[in-house]
Amino acid sequence: MPAVPSAPGAEAIDHEFSFSRADFDRVRELIYKHAGISLHDGKHAMVYSRLSRRLRETGHKSFAAYLQWLEHATGVEGTQEWQEFVNCLTTNLTSFFREEHHFHALTDDLKPLAGKPVRIWCCAASTGEEPYSIAITCSEALGSSAQVQITASDIDTNVLNTARRGVYNADARGLDQTRLKNFFMRGTGGNSGRIRVKPELQRWIDFKSLNLMDTQWSLGEPFHIVFCRNVMIYFDPPTQRKVLERIHRVMRPHGLLFVGHSENFTDSRDLFRLRGKTIYERV
Repeated sequence: MPAVPSAPGAEAIDHEFSFSRADFDRVRELIYKHAGISLHDGKHAMVYSRLSRRLRETGHKSFAAYLQWLEHATGVEGTQEWQEFVNCLTTNLTSFFREEHHFHALTDDLKPLAGKPVRIWCCAASTGEEPYSIAITCSEALGSSAQVQITASDIDTNVLNTARRGVYNADARGLDQTRLKNFFMRGTGGNSGRIRVKPELQRWIDFKSLNLMDTQWSLGEPFHIVFCRNVMIYFDPPTQRKVLERIHRVMRPHGLLFVGHSENFTDSRDLFRLRGKTIYERV
């Protein structure tokens, strides 16, 4: 495919598909409306590359034609295409035990809950490495017979399907040999070089599709702990505030919110107070 011009307003003369500045702005408007994601000008090439796949799949010859069709698509077809649109524009960068200090802190925070039902929400499950890291930490801190319920959600249905399968490369980053032995099964034959999460760990996790922009979340009883890491960086400040207010409502008093290393919510002290390195306590 010919290179995409670096300038956001450049004309796509030699592109496979016509993609104008107006098209880019329309994509920005639609993804913000449906997923709260704020795309800056530097994402022009990324949008072209990722959405081009949808144009090929749906048979459209230009972004303008595709976007017009998308906005008027109805029924099951429309619902499915909106999901594909969102899936294309979300970023899923993850690994096991990413930002490892959080899992050391989680171990300490779980110990007072020993013998009690524990509810945890992972807001951005992606391909599953984060919720499985949480589950492993729970097992190590509380034992395999603990009463643990982990809700693992994501807006991207494709990555959730990968997460549910729980199959990864045996050399997956972040896993040591002890954890590989205790929590994974090694593939043989045609599955050599692959590992699968053991069923006894998977049973703690409920994977579900959820859009943080929805005004109502069906999540059950309040959570002791919420992981919402490297999610808010894609939202503008007003959207961040709305999401924080909703997270606050589904947490127990003094529950803990784990966030990404570049996220700071000191402007929302009425909701959360800083308790540790990128860890906040619900007030």
